[in-house]
Amino acid sequence: MTEDDVVLEIGPGRGALTAVLAERARLVHAVELDPDVLPALRGTLEARENVLVHEGDALRFDYASLMPRPNKMVANLPYNVASPLVLRLLEEAAFLVEMRFMVQLEVARRMAAREGTKDYGAYATLVRLLADVEVAHKVSPQVFEPPPRVWSAVVGMRRRETPKEYARVKALVLAAFRSRRKRLVNNLPEPVRGAAPRALASLGHGPDARAEELSPQDFAALAGALSWGLGA
Repeated sequence: MTEDDVVLEIGPGRGALTAVLAERARLVHAVELDPDVLPALRGTLEARENVLVHEGDALRFDYASLMPRPNKMVANLPYNVASPLVLRLLEEAAFLVEMRFMVQLEVARRMAAREGTKDYGAYATLVRLLADVEVAHKVSPQVFEPPPRVWSAVVGMRRRETPKEYARVKALVLAAFRSRRKRLVNNLPEPVRGAAPRALASLGHGPDARAEELSPQDFAALAGALSWGLGA
């Protein structure tokens, strides 16, 4: 992080991390929902002229309204919103180039999962289509007070170029993973099933391939071959 960065922090709580970010960044946008901690947050940051506190629900907040727009996100994300929130930021907040955040370890593994593993699914496919993902390190429950029952992990993401016709790629991914027991072809809409085996073969996969065998880039290529039959 540099003094030129504009940082988005989600769920700052009482502002301990916010104050550290403000020492290093040009500006910090802090988005907080809990009205019980907002007075303490504003009190912690009252001397920080480079922090803007926004009250709102992170899942519904209009991030495009933030000015100047943030180029990085740093946060200790609430576990119950982490998965949908991260995907929404990747899909809608193209101005966020890098994100680094802490989540439950199980969630981190689903975000970074590789094809062929038990954690790999539609969610990991979409996240990895939009970003390079790294589980930087695990965090023991013992560093928290009181300690939670689960381990956490710090995740780093750097945005990739959004695939062409991403909406069509997403539709394909969601369809392909609808039933993990079925062959990928059998999960697809009827109009594209006939063309799917040939398209899979061009990617080095047989007609009996299952969704978890394909990489995110395979799905982007497959959507391109079958896009005439998929709704956006």
